[in-house]
Amino acid sequence: MYFLAGSIILSSYLTLAFKVCERYRISIFQAIVFNYLVCVITGSIVNGAFPFTAANLQSNWIGWALVMGLLFIVLFNIIGFTAQKIGVAVASVANKLSLVIPFLFSIFLYHEKATWLKIAGIAVALLAVILTCYPAGKNNEPKTSRKTVSLLLILPVVLFFGSGLLDTLIKYTEQTYLNEGNKNAYLITCFATAFIIGFIILLVQLVLKKTTLQPKAIFAGILIGIPNYFSIWCLVRVLGNYSGNSSAIIPINNMGIVLFSSVMAWLLFKERLSAINWFGIILAIGAIALIAFG
Repeated sequence: MYFLAGSIILSSYLTLAFKVCERYRISIFQAIVFNYLVCVITGSIVNGAFPFTAANLQSNWIGWALVMGLLFIVLFNIIGFTAQKIGVAVASVANKLSLVIPFLFSIFLYHEKATWLKIAGIAVALLAVILTCYPAGKNNEPKTSRKTVSLLLILPVVLFFGSGLLDTLIKYTEQTYLNEGNKNAYLITCFATAFIIGFIILLVQLVLKKTTLQPKAIFAGILIGIPNYFSIWCLVRVLGNYSGNSSAIIPINNMGIVLFSSVMAWLLFKERLSAINWFGIILAIGAIALIAFG
């Protein structure tokens, strides 16, 4: 349970950090790029050694690590943009609606047991997250152009499929390729891939003078990177501890993130929650109970 709590708290912290970056006019892309470098350094310290050995680079999981690294940086930027432009609660909800994908994946490919209570919990959870991000009022609607509004309407769909794919890949690789001896090496390789992709893009932008390097973005990357590493580290371990029940653990993890980040956004950033939003949060608690004990 400690790993589950750690995953929820640290993942929520990451989404909240994007709002802080906006407040201090920090480039979210630069912060994300340096965050992944910090993840590599943090993971190497935790692992006790730099994991990029010839054996690891030729391992059977290297291709999945490269794919996951690409997903990391793409989705992290989309989540950050959504949190800044729409709100923390909406970003968390759009991200964690994806719980349906790994749930179905675990049921049909791993033949995990799906009781009617769990299925009812998923249905209630979907309703809960929709109500949680229901606009609280006209004052909360972003003042954007028609083109930007169209883009924002696409973001939840992208986050849904992207985050669902990422969670599913984490479960698949954890169950198929990973063990206690290579989990850290796998995670660090994912983070290193994300950093290399982001750094190349940033370097091109700097050469073309499309942006300037922000020292404060490096500092933000440190404050984001360490929790980011341990959020994934905790998730991998909680999935390992409950390897036969990931169809319950992943929804509980995702709903916990939605609940915690929504409440903290309301407390810290005064993001407005209507009666409908609060009703969604109450439903979410009920959904967690159904999924966990179903």
